[in-house]
Amino acid sequence: MATEPILAALDVSAVPGRRIANSNVLFDYWELTKPEINFLIAITAAAGFWLGSSAGSPHFQWMQFLHTLLGTILVASGAATLNQVIELRYDAQMRRTARRPLVSGRIAPSHALWFGVLLSVFGVVYLAILTNGLASLLSALTLLSYLFLYTPLKRISPLCTLVGAIPGAAPPLIGWAAARGRLDPAAWVLFAIVFLWQFPHFMSIAWIYREDYTRAGYLVLPSDAKRDRFVIWQTVVATLVLFLVGLTPTIARLSGLISLGGALAIGGVFLYYSARFAAHRTNVAARQLLLVSILYLPAIFGLLAMDKK
Repeated sequence: MATEPILAALDVSAVPGRRIANSNVLFDYWELTKPEINFLIAITAAAGFWLGSSAGSPHFQWMQFLHTLLGTILVASGAATLNQVIELRYDAQMRRTARRPLVSGRIAPSHALWFGVLLSVFGVVYLAILTNGLASLLSALTLLSYLFLYTPLKRISPLCTLVGAIPGAAPPLIGWAAARGRLDPAAWVLFAIVFLWQFPHFMSIAWIYREDYTRAGYLVLPSDAKRDRFVIWQTVVATLVLFLVGLTPTIARLSGLISLGGALAIGGVFLYYSARFAAHRTNVAARQLLLVSILYLPAIFGLLAMDKK
């Protein structure tokens, strides 16, 4: 059953040596929500709302905008928390996650479970009441697919990246839906940008921590001779398509020539570092690609928002 990992994680004795320790509780709960990821989610949701707002409207709906951001971040925070509850047993086997609040024992698993559930439910209901039903429905579907499709699939197949990229690209759709109450073709262009961006971004992470993932039993990369080919295709092909899709907003008259020039420059840099990583497949090249990917998303969405037509 899908709930079994959650129930198993509540058994504190399942991780040897774990003990609930004294700590800065508020900071630990804040860390549990993965604020660094929520920052990128907020940017893409905000851009979706901004670009989805009617150009002819005399007043921007600031309160609706703030409600959209808050509701989206609440759902994302709940998803991040519940994901760590589900994966507690496996996070304990990875060096990169060994200091997380749950793994280190600073927060009890049962407390994290309730915290994640409350954040998720409140966020979905908040969006339904203060934005609209479509935005709320999209957030709920994103939450469920992330937790019950992507999360368990990481231990089954490398195709988890493809599946996880769908809920990962939902924030701009939520923002657009909150602004317009529907999803226009331009909204799916924003979705495609975030969807494709995730492949080189995650490939760099998967490569850097490949030994950690293997130790914990995650199949995010093939374990045989196909691994290198898999990484190359997931990185270079996705970034090349992303480069082309990044030009679409100008062609669709969603933005102007400034964002076109920016997309060419930023997309070109991203493509260069993706090709470099694919060619060398070293940790140094992977870290450089990771940094560029983190900068790419706020840069491209910032340009689109500033150059909106």
